This record gives sequence, structure tokens and C-alpha cells, in this order.
Amino acid sequence: MCLRRYTVNGTTVFQSALFQTTSTVIEWDDAVLIVDPNTLPAEIEEIQQHVNKIRGNKACYLLFTHGDFDHIIGYRAFPDTIVIASEELLRHPQKERKLQLIRDFDQTYYITRSYPIEFPQPDIVISEDSQQIQVGSVTLTFYKAPGHSADSLFTVIDSAGVFLAGDYLSDFELPFIYHSANAYEDTLKKAQTILDNHAICLLIPGHGRHTEDRQEMQRRIEQSLQHLDRLKKAAVSGDEQALARLAQEHGFPSSFTEESHAENIRIIREESTYTEEKL
Repeated sequence: MCLRRYTVNGTTVFQSALFQTTSTVIEWDDAVLIVDPNTLPAEIEEIQQHVNKIRGNKACYLLFTHGDFDHIIGYRAFPDTIVIASEELLRHPQKERKLQLIRDFDQTYYITRSYPIEFPQPDIVISEDSQQIQVGSVTLTFYKAPGHSADSLFTVIDSAGVFLAGDYLSDFELPFIYHSANAYEDTLKKAQTILDNHAICLLIPGHGRHTEDRQEMQRRIEQSLQHLDRLKKAAVSGDEQALARLAQEHGFPSSFTEESHAENIRIIREESTYTEEKL
């Protein structure tokens, strides 16, 4: 069973025991939307059972917020769905590497699955910022959200007041930058614009707890922006003491967060050097 399960107004959020990764299922009168089904086989089976219970003859859509292995791991467990993802995910340059991470994970923990491991093939491709599509009678609005990864998407469902944030705005994760620090900052500012211009009443991050509290949503944006700003200043100036303190701000400090922190610093310094060279 999933560690946590939360349901309100047709939206069900599942949270895996691993990395507190979230999966979301949203039900309407004429459609069902599944988001990032994950992680362990029994957890994915629970999501399958829930979808089978509510689906009936409704159209079923499968959305991927981005192509990290822990978010695409349940792709083929839902084979008869209409898949939605970004153009950057469609053209992902490291598809085989992401699949190998899943294989390595399963082999390390002796995990077997009832479905094949494949990289998502989207039927609906999001290629523009603010692009909208119809899911049944409901409109979904997508915003490109690069920074954590090049293929990340924000999704806003105004009729439900839902903001699907992917790997941003967690209650415990600070920025993990695998693509671009500058883009990450711009994406956080875009999250603020979304909060200002949409009646968001439920924020669902890719890891950690959802929130219905607008002040908490605001706090998460500001916390990430402030951490990123201090990280940039310390990385560029070479303030190793400040960098060491910043590393300890991550939730669940571990060798993984240390590696991610080091990657954050590397990307910031690389982008800073590139900017200086252009000038």
C-alpha cells in the first residue's frame, strides 16, 4: 500500500514510501487524468485498482511532469491511455540512460514488474508555454518549467484549482538543478505568476506533501528562491563555509543530497563562467 493517500473533490494524491514521490489521479464526469504513476509494484497496483474502479467508459489520460526515472517508472502499467508530455521529453537525449536507471533499481532490490519498462511516447506533445488542451470537458494549461530538468512541465487545472508542480515546491526538497540554475530561477518566478493569476487551492509537488494553504505555497516559492540566491552568491564567490551550511539545509541530508548539492554548484559556476565570457 502507498504510504499516504489523500482525496478531495475528485483528486486523489498517492505518495510512495520511496522518496515521498507523488502520483495523482483526477476524476471528472467524462475523463480521468493519471500523473506520474510510481514507484513500487504494489503501489502502482493500488493506483491501477483505483483507476479501474472510477474509469468506466471515460477517456483516460496519462501525464508525465518530466522524464526522470522515478516519474516514468509506471508508464506501461497504463497501456491504454492518451499520453501527455513536453516536446523536450519526446526528444529526450538520454532515454536509454533513464531506462537503465529503472533496470538497475529493480535489479538491485530484486523487483519484478508485470509490465515492460519503456520510455514514454507522448500522443499529445506540449511544445509552447501556456499551451492548453481539452481533457474531456476540462481545460489543462501547461507551462514550460526548465531548470530541474529541461523537459519539466507545470500543469494548472483551473476548474479544480490544482497546480501540478513536478519536482518543484516540495515541503522538504530544496532545488535539485540538473539542467540550469538560471532557468530554475525563472521557473520559480513563473510559479509565482501562476499563484498570482490562478485560483490555486491545491499544490501537488513531485515529492513531499501537497498543500491547500496559500501561505504555504508562497513560503515554498520564497524558500527555493532564497536558497538559490544564496547558493549562487556562495558558489561564484567561492565561500566554502557558506556552501557547507547550504548543503545542510536539504531535507534528509545524505550522500545523495551531497552529490546533488555538488552538481548545483558545478552548474552555477559553469553558467557564471559562460556569462562572463560573453561579456
